[in-house]
Amino acid sequence: MGSVSVEDIDVDFLALIYDIIKCVERENTESAQSKRSEFQESSQKIQEFHRKLDVTRDQIRKLPGIDYSKEDQIKKLEALRKQLVLKKKLLQKYKDMCALEGVKQYLNPSNAN
Repeated sequence: MGSVSVEDIDVDFLALIYDIIKCVERENTESAQSKRSEFQESSQKIQEFHRKLDVTRDQIRKLPGIDYSKEDQIKKLEALRKQLVLKKKLLQKYKDMCALEGVKQYLNPSNAN
């Protein structure tokens, strides 16, 4: 099962819904013969909407992490936040060590390599 990103999912249904509404409105104002063709057109638009909805559902099911429960997602988020805090602390410690080395070399240039 291939992975899908959120950006890959087309959730723009508004144009299809608008087309369906236009078809239904035309059905109510047209003659009997044109109503038949408008009915076919609205049925086609509704089927197109259902197909797009099914594709979107399938894509959503392929999103990474979608199978995690809310509790699992919260636990994962907390673990990632703890990792971030730890990595920030380590990075700051490393920066401080580098700054200290620079100060030592500046104060005592005779020991420079």
